[in-house]
Amino acid sequence: MQPLKYLGAYSDQTLAQVTQLIEQNKLGDVLKQRYPAAHDVRTDRALYDYVQDLKSEFLRNADPINKVAFDGKLHVIQHALGLHTTISRVQGNKLKSKHEIRVATVFKDAPIEFLRMIAVHELAHVKEKQHGKAFYKLCCYMEPNYHQYEFDLRLYLTELDISGKRLWNAT
Repeated sequence: MQPLKYLGAYSDQTLAQVTQLIEQNKLGDVLKQRYPAAHDVRTDRALYDYVQDLKSEFLRNADPINKVAFDGKLHVIQHALGLHTTISRVQGNKLKSKHEIRVATVFKDAPIEFLRMIAVHELAHVKEKQHGKAFYKLCCYMEPNYHQYEFDLRLYLTELDISGKRLWNAT
């Protein structure tokens, strides 16, 4: 069996439970039971609107997000579920920055909870650049189930690695 590369930071007990589900070929079933359907955010525009709604609810005073898109070039293998970039440009005597959020296209066919976790994570980078205590506190403020969704998303990536097939189909 392959190592559980997406779950390396979890306890031995947790890894044993996941390994047991994998050996019984039940990991995908557990995830499908927990998250029965894929979201309906199908286009870059719909993704932009979804992220903007989250931003306006939780980060009203944060810098604007200029672009949000699904990105087929993001590879989960490089541990990039999404990507937040800041592009700085000089305009006259001012330095202007633009924030962009990109989400790996593999999450077009995933539950809304996974998309929300990624969007919250990338939005948190607008305020907190580094993954620290303040960063994760902000993530949990925007999504109280952030850590559970992140864990389940890692389980899904593990299942995807093992089976090679997506659990949810586009609606």
